[in-house]
Amino acid sequence: MDSMRASDRVRLSLVAPVHDEAPNLDLLIERAIGVLDGSRWRGAWEFVLVDDASADESGAILRRWGERDARIRVITFERNAGQSAALAHGLCAAVGEFKATLDADLQNDPVDLLGMLELLQAESCDAVVGWRRTRQDSWVKRKSSRVANAVRNAITGDDIRDTGCGLKVFRAEALEGLRWFDGAHRFLPTLLRTQGKRVLQHPVNHHPRVAGRSKYGVRNRALRAFVDLLGVRWLQSRALRVPLPATGVAAGGTARASRSQAEVFP
Repeated sequence: MDSMRASDRVRLSLVAPVHDEAPNLDLLIERAIGVLDGSRWRGAWEFVLVDDASADESGAILRRWGERDARIRVITFERNAGQSAALAHGLCAAVGEFKATLDADLQNDPVDLLGMLELLQAESCDAVVGWRRTRQDSWVKRKSSRVANAVRNAITGDDIRDTGCGLKVFRAEALEGLRWFDGAHRFLPTLLRTQGKRVLQHPVNHHPRVAGRSKYGVRNRALRAFVDLLGVRWLQSRALRVPLPATGVAAGGTARASRSQAEVFP
């Protein structure tokens, strides 16, 4: 068991929202540990997992890992708050100077984060976001995502290839002052660019889902995502054109959070 606690030794924080992913969690955490401990980040990382009120054994599995390895930090929502709230909470609680995200369904490959972090530092940019080079999903999901990405880019004037890819890396200061809302996870690159941040894109691997069930389909996200898109376009049109002083990113430890606490970010 590693005795390190979240401290100034942490340079990299890995964050994953979790909802009913019990069959995938052990392997996810083992893979992440193997990748990070086999890299130059060894001894300087933490893994923040946010349990978004899972109804399966996800919470129990995460708690066991947190007890075994102090680098595994667990945040538990008492009520389901959604992916954006879980991601925002995890990123705000993370203490690393670099922050990375991935999905908990094993379709993302943690090893891709290493190349993305190298690019982030080499190019001195604010964020690097992944795009899935060979998408391992159904034809319907691939086609709907291509259409959705094209519509988003047409309306926002952006060029993000794959807004649904969970693999992203950030400098901590790039997230300061970011205005979170329900659905923001789909627009993080564009929201950052609206604030004048430099965001690059990087091809990543994608694996088929072998366990658990996808939480998103065409029907349950199309209309809602389009309404969110119009909101983002409005924010772009109303963005202030003068620099403002940054606000700090709130840091916190393992905690329980209610729905209202999880969704409100000033």
